[in-house]
Amino acid sequence: MKILLFGGGGQVGWELRRSLLPLGNVTALDVDSNGPCGDFTDPEGIAATIRDLAPEVIVNAAAHTAVDRAESEPDLAHTLNAVTPAVLAREAATLGAWLVHYSTDYVFNGSGDRPWMESDIPDPLSVYGRTKLAGEVAVAKHSRHLILRTSWVYAARGGNFARTILRLAEERESLNVIADQVGAPTSAELLADVTAHALRAVVANSKLAGLYHVVPAGETSWHGYARHVIARAISRGANLKAGPDAVTAITTAEYETKARRPLNSRLDTRRLRQTFDLALPDWRIQVDRMVDEIVG
Repeated sequence: MKILLFGGGGQVGWELRRSLLPLGNVTALDVDSNGPCGDFTDPEGIAATIRDLAPEVIVNAAAHTAVDRAESEPDLAHTLNAVTPAVLAREAATLGAWLVHYSTDYVFNGSGDRPWMESDIPDPLSVYGRTKLAGEVAVAKHSRHLILRTSWVYAARGGNFARTILRLAEERESLNVIADQVGAPTSAELLADVTAHALRAVVANSKLAGLYHVVPAGETSWHGYARHVIARAISRGANLKAGPDAVTAITTAEYETKARRPLNSRLDTRRLRQTFDLALPDWRIQVDRMVDEIVG
């Protein structure tokens, strides 16, 4: 299988470079790749790359993910999250290739406390959410697609919430963290492994194509996540000024941001688990692995 991966230098893309290898020949590109264009600000350059390489599978792990910054640069967010994915869908259709695309819990408005299902009607609150939804819609027009919605992605490499919390806990004796946004921290490693499993299945049976939610089991708030990360780090020998009991719960209203964020980021994964016969681990398992790797 000939696979073309965009966003190969990001948290998810880096893990995909590993997980996709058993499926075939992987060409991984990023915004600064030498040779073929991997820059999503250049949609037609991306189209030329696809035509030249003629992959059987296109995997898109590239996106504008800076949620607050997207509010002040909506045109760029729209290009990266909607326009270029539409070009991927167009070129994939021409080639008859499969297209794998990632989306987000931010396509929902975060109301209620029931986990969101794939059939629920999106209602994004932010530029990021709206542009990611537009990308979903464009990709779904191509029949051979696999769209994976996820939430709160992290990895041991790169910047993320857990790394920020550990740095702050080294510097400060107390922290304030939002407690009324609830979801599931999802490791890039898990997302990449599920992608490879699902991709192999849909290539063998095109009836499985479609939209799926991918998050680990269980749920927590950012506050609960922070407390768990700090407690795990201390148990592994980290010297922190702030322990888990020094993390104070605050509300979203008390922490002003440019972009509105959903309070309910729970995603129902029954369709994914039943279709692909998968067991998704509790969110704490891979968070612990990440913390152990960071602490060393």
